[in-house]
Order: sequence, then C-alpha cells, then structure tokens
Amino acid sequence: MKFKIYAVVLSCALFSPLGVAQDAAPTHRVPTKDVPAPGPRHPLLWKVSDADNSIYLLGSFHLLKESDYPMPEEIDRAFRDSSSLYFESDPAAIDAAETQAMARKYMGFDDGRTLSSVISPQAAAKLGTLMSASGTSLQAVEPFEPWAVSLSLSLGVMQALGFRSDMGLDRRMAERATEAGKPVHGLETVEAGFAALDGVPMAEQLRDLDEFLDNPLKIGRRLQDLHDWWRSGDVAALEAEMQAEMVAKTPETYRLLVVERNRNWMPQLVRRLADEHKDNTLVVVGAMHLLGSDGLVEQLRAKGYKVERVCDGCEAPASVH
Repeated sequence: MKFKIYAVVLSCALFSPLGVAQDAAPTHRVPTKDVPAPGPRHPLLWKVSDADNSIYLLGSFHLLKESDYPMPEEIDRAFRDSSSLYFESDPAAIDAAETQAMARKYMGFDDGRTLSSVISPQAAAKLGTLMSASGTSLQAVEPFEPWAVSLSLSLGVMQALGFRSDMGLDRRMAERATEAGKPVHGLETVEAGFAALDGVPMAEQLRDLDEFLDNPLKIGRRLQDLHDWWRSGDVAALEAEMQAEMVAKTPETYRLLVVERNRNWMPQLVRRLADEHKDNTLVVVGAMHLLGSDGLVEQLRAKGYKVERVCDGCEAPASVH
C-alpha cells in the first residue's frame, strides 16, 4: 500500500491525468460521499532565498476535491511573486498524446511475462474476484506489471472518495500559469518519471499489491488521513506516518521515487537561485519531495540558502526533519 498511496498522492504526478487501466478500479467497494474537508488549512510552502532571488517550494497533493478550493492566500502570494513555474514534468508533455503510448510501454512486461505469472495464486484469485465485482476480468490487466495495477486500483479508490485529477494542485497551478502568461517547465522528462516507477523492484511491487488485495478498504481510510495532514500542513504527521513507514518497508521504492529524483532536480533549483535576472520561481512538486533530510527543503538549507516556512497561521517556523 505504501507505494500506491505515496507515489500517486504525494510523489509522482504522472498517473494523475492518465487514467490508465481503470477497468481495474473497485470503485463500488468504497464510500462515495465527499466528506467535508477539515480546517484549518495551511500550505506546505517554503521560501528559499539567496541575495538576489527566491524559489518557493510548494508541496502538492496530485488529486484533490472541490472542497479543497480556494487555496490558502499564501499560495496566491507566492504565485503572484513568481515569474515562472516548475513542475515535476512539463504539464504539456504529460497531456501529450504520445504519453499514453509511453505509459503502456513502461507499464507492461518486456520479457513475455504476464501479471498472473509473477503474482501468487492467492493474489490472482483475490484480484480476479475484485475485477469480476467491478464488471471486468483479470485478463484486462494481464499485460501490466504489479506496480501499474496497484496504481490503477488506487486511483479508482481515490476517485470513489471524491478525489479528482483535474482538481490536483499542480494541474490547477499549471492552468493558472497559462492564463497568466507565465512560463512553465519540467524538472524531468515524462519518460524519466516513468522509468523511476518501472524501476521499483519486483519484490516491493508484489508486496504492495498483496497488501492492497488483503484489505482494499484500508487504503481509503489512509488516503483520508493523508489528505487531512496535507491540508492542515502537518509536516510532523506526514513524516512520522508516511515517510518513515515508506523508508522502513519499501526502501528501494523510496530511493528511486524520492531520493534519486530529488538529487537530479537539485542542480536546476540551484541554477534558478543563481540566475542573474533576479526573478522568483514557484516550484510545485509532490509533498513527499519536500520532507525530511532527503527533501529539497533541507538539501537547499544545507547549501547555505535562507529557508523559511510560508504559513500565516503556523505557530512557529517548521523544519522538515
């Protein structure tokens, strides 16, 4: 379950708009009522500065609800103060027609295997039952690797709970940037993001799928918790209940999806801070990328930049480790 929840909701934006393999989604098995979002609301937003300009780091939740809007005023101020925006991947590339073909290439096996040849008979039976109850069959997902099936199942649960990809914070911010005529960029290519997902070891893929199949309803409760912590800007809860568990139980997934990608993004952020044009930048990435000692916030702090939490209602400046 760790891979599904953390990758889809807080780490990897690639699958949010794709809706790939949604035949697998057990939407009838979870509550569909949209529970009113709790308050108060505090953004996961930091300002990183050198002598000339600043970068705002905004932690996103890639699928949200109508009740999550409007966003807190701090986000509006950061947007107005920035001349350009960066996302995990270029939003235009994510929406491109060729991305669907790329997705299927990475989601599928490249050595002739099928899903039922790698999962246990017990898992195949549970998945087959789940698929049948959803009006489809196990055959629909046979071409896909376990990580892709897990993501598809999770997206189905999220949609049943009222979460929508078109409501995701990064998607909304990209649309707003286009309307305002502000340039948008990607920190990595779409293919690099898919390659990271596809690189997750089979053992961790299987463990994650097994955990979902053992208790499909559990992910819904966990998603609500994560959404509440994100909405309230609760860094401590996200680190203790989400990040630490992922590091302990799926360390290679965490390394590939978070640590390595952060490392690859850092040079671009440093260049933005060193830019002689002295314009500010808003960087919108999954919240997981900002947490703890591996997060972008603490990595930039370690390089000597001034770092401050932008949160009007927070009692004190919050560290992320």
